[in-house]
Amino acid sequence: MPSPPPPEPTPAVADAFGRPLHDLRISVTDRCNFRCPYCMPAEIYGENYRFLPRPELLSFEEIERVARIFAGLGTEKIRITGGEPLLRHELPRLIERLAVIPGIRDLTLTTNGFLLARQARTLADAGLHRVTVSLDSDDPETFRRMSGRDFGPEAVIDGIEAAAEVGLTPIKINCVVQRGVNDDGIVGLAERFRGTGHVLRFIEYMDVGTLNHWEPEDVVSAQEIVKRIGDRWPLESLDPNYPGEVARRWAYEDGAGEIGVIASVTAPFCGACSRARLTIEGRLVTCLFASGGVDLRGPLRAGASDAELRERIEGVWRHRSDRYSEERARRRKEGSERPKIEMYQLGG
Repeated sequence: MPSPPPPEPTPAVADAFGRPLHDLRISVTDRCNFRCPYCMPAEIYGENYRFLPRPELLSFEEIERVARIFAGLGTEKIRITGGEPLLRHELPRLIERLAVIPGIRDLTLTTNGFLLARQARTLADAGLHRVTVSLDSDDPETFRRMSGRDFGPEAVIDGIEAAAEVGLTPIKINCVVQRGVNDDGIVGLAERFRGTGHVLRFIEYMDVGTLNHWEPEDVVSAQEIVKRIGDRWPLESLDPNYPGEVARRWAYEDGAGEIGVIASVTAPFCGACSRARLTIEGRLVTCLFASGGVDLRGPLRAGASDAELRERIEGVWRHRSDRYSEERARRRKEGSERPKIEMYQLGG
């Protein structure tokens, strides 16, 4: 007897601009073992800095419940972020819970990679599909400066290799490019990962949070990045893998793989943004550059039903009209910038 057809996907709820709710990014900790100057500068987040106590974080049970409601609204992709998510105690238990939610087709994790080698197998066994690893430089001196720690990139590179060995692929490697800081290593990093099957993605330096003292002059444009690499190895443009993909794809003409460039500053893609974010303490945030969010933890712990939580989430998304990247220049010119949530609290 033939198997029944798979269930039809749930239509995604749409926001004020018709953008669907396809992606949920869940931050599971505000702690990190790096002190990258553009995210968690060591002079602010020193040894005595007090991060949120455990009871203020969403529990795995609460995260799973929220994720199931999102899946019922059409969300198909979940990304686990931080802080550094591999610092969250017993994270594989959460992966196991999320991996079996009906409708979730892509379960991923973004990490700095330092602890990945020792956890890759456990994460894969728990049901994680793939990983994205942040690596801003493979030059030891530049890596130390950008990570805020006194060690080189070797553990991160080992983590990438371990993830590949257990099938957490395709692996994406994210490099935030800052002019005068690590832009001299663009071509070298591309050379390291050519032919490996990994997808190296260069990200324009963005004004996320309030701590990185961002200026437009610090940005190396996607166009310049592509030119630098293309001058060494000719590139050809590729079509997106799916609607709303944030990275513009480029293939090496000699068949050695592909790179991506994410141009949030010079070529904003707000019009296709389908990402919601759940912060460590349970706030629903609808933009990476948001100044606040809507509390879900309170209703969760006050006994709200799934229907009530769904109504709250759906209402927030239907009224969503964020398009910060498209408005950045005007906001700066008018002096109408607002405080933003820090990146370590809501993930990238």
